[in-house]
Amino acid sequence: MGTRSMGEKYLYDRLVEEFGRRTLADIELPVSITENLNPTYELRPYQVDAFQRFLCYFDHEFDFKLHPSHLLFNMATGSGKTLIMAGIILYLYEKGYRNFLFFVNSANVIEKTKDNFLNPLSIKYLFNHDIVVARRHVRVSQVVNFEAVNSDDINICFTTIQKLHTDLTKVKENSITFEDFRKHKVVLIADEAHHINVKTKSESELFASWENTVEGILQQNEENLLLEFTATHDYTTTAIVEKYIDKVIIRYDLLHFRNDKFSKEVVIVQSDFAQQERILQALILNQYKKEVAAKHRINCKPVIFFKAHRTIAQSVENKAEFHTFINTLDEKHIAKIRTSNIPIVKRAFRFFDENKISDEQLAGRLKREFHSDFCLSVNDESEKVNYQILVNTLEDKNNRIRAIFAVQKLNEGWDVLNLFDIVRCYEARDTGRAKIGTTTMSEAQLIGRGARYFPFVLPESSDRFRRKFDGDIENELRVIEELHYHSINDSRYIFEIRQALIEQGMMDEREVTRELKLKDSFKKTQFYKFGIVWLNKRRPKDYQQIKSFADLGVSNINYSHYIATGLGGATVALDTGKSGRIVKEETRRDVKVRDIGDNVVQSAIARNPFFAFSRLKRYFPNIASVKEFTHSEDFLGGLEITFEGSVFGLDENRYEKLNAMTGLLCQIESEIREKVTDYEGTREFTRDWVHDVFTDRTLKFGSKNPLAKEDLQFEHFVTAKEWFAYNTLYGTTEEKPFVRMLDRQMDKLKELYNSIYLLRNEGHFKIYNFSDGRAFEPDFVLFLREKNGTMLSYQLFIEPKGKFLQKHDQWKKDFLEEIKTEFANNHLSFENKKYCLLGVPFYNNANENEFKENLADVLKLGSFTL
Repeated sequence: MGTRSMGEKYLYDRLVEEFGRRTLADIELPVSITENLNPTYELRPYQVDAFQRFLCYFDHEFDFKLHPSHLLFNMATGSGKTLIMAGIILYLYEKGYRNFLFFVNSANVIEKTKDNFLNPLSIKYLFNHDIVVARRHVRVSQVVNFEAVNSDDINICFTTIQKLHTDLTKVKENSITFEDFRKHKVVLIADEAHHINVKTKSESELFASWENTVEGILQQNEENLLLEFTATHDYTTTAIVEKYIDKVIIRYDLLHFRNDKFSKEVVIVQSDFAQQERILQALILNQYKKEVAAKHRINCKPVIFFKAHRTIAQSVENKAEFHTFINTLDEKHIAKIRTSNIPIVKRAFRFFDENKISDEQLAGRLKREFHSDFCLSVNDESEKVNYQILVNTLEDKNNRIRAIFAVQKLNEGWDVLNLFDIVRCYEARDTGRAKIGTTTMSEAQLIGRGARYFPFVLPESSDRFRRKFDGDIENELRVIEELHYHSINDSRYIFEIRQALIEQGMMDEREVTRELKLKDSFKKTQFYKFGIVWLNKRRPKDYQQIKSFADLGVSNINYSHYIATGLGGATVALDTGKSGRIVKEETRRDVKVRDIGDNVVQSAIARNPFFAFSRLKRYFPNIASVKEFTHSEDFLGGLEITFEGSVFGLDENRYEKLNAMTGLLCQIESEIREKVTDYEGTREFTRDWVHDVFTDRTLKFGSKNPLAKEDLQFEHFVTAKEWFAYNTLYGTTEEKPFVRMLDRQMDKLKELYNSIYLLRNEGHFKIYNFSDGRAFEPDFVLFLREKNGTMLSYQLFIEPKGKFLQKHDQWKKDFLEEIKTEFANNHLSFENKKYCLLGVPFYNNANENEFKENLADVLKLGSFTL
């Protein structure tokens, strides 16, 4: 058994020390994970990191590894913990595991998780529609125990910790037993795992027995694994620290999740209004979000949550009073809210006025949108069957629910992206103690669950899962990146809820704003008034030139399908002579897809929605019919399948032919998905006015963010530099040295150029990668005009980059090189003036001489070196 570390460092740090950050980052995810997860889920960097850490831990032996292995994944609400579970299940299946026990504290979470793991029709299904591991098709099966299960399936037993404890301590027919965990190696997966740690924190006999049960199961077999997942791990209680210091394999909590822009920003809206007016104010802001989204053609139905204090009766009363009020709502009620001095409310009414939505029209819309048919009570267990599907599919376009009324039912296990407002429908508080009260902490946890980001795409931004307007908080669309928590204006309570949110990482201890302003002297220049900047656009990818698989890069290599022979052999264990094992030579047979049989091919296509004709036309617009796709030499008709193993009787074996065809289609789908993109960047750059693109900006930072630190010395330095357009720079340790380096070259540059200006790109513009339309915001753009009378101006995109990020952002470096190749000798023109667009390789402070050489090279300075 591995030795258990009691040192100061957690497992996630010790892994880095043992193997190195680069070694971990270079671990390649196996196809058992990448090819078998639902392809609609794009793995995020922190999810890849979680997989890499697990693979490293599982595949290596080291002094501090535990046997049986027991790990905890501390990952934020909304970060995709269940997808990590699914990927690990696939990998462990490849490694020989077949039996998986999923358990959690709440029956609600069980039902939702079953749907995610077992229902291919669910919008949140985790697996690919056809799972193939080591050339075998694999099913996911729900089981009640691990006796007589199919050894080729992924067998999952779903239960609650309470039922698991009962089944093991009060044995009954067909229930799971300790013998199951002794005879079979089992992977235990605990979601919301903080619920099983209570023995360590308390002396509760019931909770202690739960925890003992889990630990007892783990120890039944040294190959068992216990994988715990939680968003709220306790890093302060000494006993918990001691128990988990050698088990926490990744720490990606809400603070990291929010700082990486994957969550909404939480805004507390406190008001002196009575409860009815507070509710109306919340409804107005909720509808404001819907109207803003609609204006920008974003399909978003914002949901609002009304939280009662302690009793279901209170929640039922809230709902009844709500509908009575909504039925009598008119413009007079709206007008009263107009008196609010809260900035976000004033902004909402300004939007309504600008878009000609009168108070009367707004009242009418609220009455229709929040009709009782579209409001849901989620309290009673008896309501569970009715609300379970509705409450877990609130983002679905056919789900019209706008309001939820509840007490505690949704505090855990509720995955919702379009929750934008939470209304605290009570004024009682449990403040005044030395520490934050349990009610307030529960409210903060609910806010954290509701702060999942609502994904949307804009023409200028393809990253749908991250906040887009942290650097432009006055942007109209910023409001659909915020979660508003509506509360009474009680200073003591507001302090407590803020502290609770800060503890969770959902709010900065102190937010600071910084002003990035263009210098007045720059605004007076001819360049600012009449200068232009050249930018490209993103557009849907044009596949008109794609007329075959080969044009898209789909391989023409035969797909191999193995048919089990059922043959084996026997070996005399102590025979010192030749082995007694008899092996029959396997045979192979190549079969063209068009000879498989139309009915088989059509059945395989029907099983895979990726090959619906509408999608085929997207990637192969010249194709005329499904028949052409299946018979043409350019598509399926030109491919073959190699059958291996028991190929006798293959002509009549429809089952194996269908499995092989399904596998081939999965392989083709994976290749197509790898090659295709929805967008591309145009190679045509169009002009914009400098004064329209580059404006003053208000930036928001957490007080501990090093970028927010005011640098008076740097501000003083750039004040006298007429070529630097802004008053300062809130930048990285690479960006400020770049500006100072450029200043040292300025005298030489001025010998050849005039109208030299460096402008900081603080979210002012994006350019789009030619091949896939990925958005890129170069940190700087440098403008220069030649002095030799040619009227040639240069526009250089420049990106300072730390060495540790250069590999990750290699595509940006390649894109900058493509720009240089495309436009170095292909000048743009406007009003008899010529413009040369150039990209410069990354600047790095540790290797700035190389950048100076690159800059001289792109400007073709020849012997004139910088």
